[in-house]
Amino acid sequence: MKEKVIEVENLVKRFGHFTANDRLSFDVYEGEIFGFLGANGAGKTTAIRILSGLSSPTSGKVKVAGFDAGTQAEMIKRNIGYMCQKFSLYEDLTVRENIALYGGIYGLSRSEITERTAQLLDRLRFREYENKLISDLPLGLKQKLSFAVAVLHEPRIVFLDEPTGGVDPITRRQFWEMIYETAERGITIFVTTHYMDEAEYCDRISIMNDGRIVALDTPSNLKKQYNVSSVEEVFIKIARPGVG
Repeated sequence: MKEKVIEVENLVKRFGHFTANDRLSFDVYEGEIFGFLGANGAGKTTAIRILSGLSSPTSGKVKVAGFDAGTQAEMIKRNIGYMCQKFSLYEDLTVRENIALYGGIYGLSRSEITERTAQLLDRLRFREYENKLISDLPLGLKQKLSFAVAVLHEPRIVFLDEPTGGVDPITRRQFWEMIYETAERGITIFVTTHYMDEAEYCDRISIMNDGRIVALDTPSNLKKQYNVSSVEEVFIKIARPGVG
């Protein structure tokens, strides 16, 4: 059995009288690609902020990479990678400068930064771009680089928040190849996406609605359970009852 790297038990997050996360419970395992789905306003972003050490739960047990989200947020941040929906690299720095900057932020030594920069540039076939400004790169290349930098320090978990938004289908497929390669190295991938076809690529998916997890299983098991042929149809049945 693979090790649990995320443990959530009865997570509640309230803002005044509003409950954004209502008794969430789930586990995520080492090297797993875990899809976190839900319509806008379902509570996904709030949960991810707690899991990534940016917010504290109101109540419940949350452990990420072995650390408590309520009391050890800084330790969580050191053991995860994060790629947000909006592009997060520095547009006025070159590719190489961005890699070096984030390597330093992640606490890598100078020799580690040099070694991993070379590995990253070769793996992405980015040698021709290493001295180009980020602002001069097409969106697809920016997204690939952003993901590669998020796992530069070999974190135990990487959170990807809508990572393929706005990119073309070919780039999306290449991006998912990178995700599979990263998971094979034992890094857990926790991904949110609006593209239901991408949810099919996950080992397991959870679906949130109105602050609660209303489904959690493999894509194939959920399709059998709801007697449909795609995750999108599962999502419609759960999140939009009465439609279709």
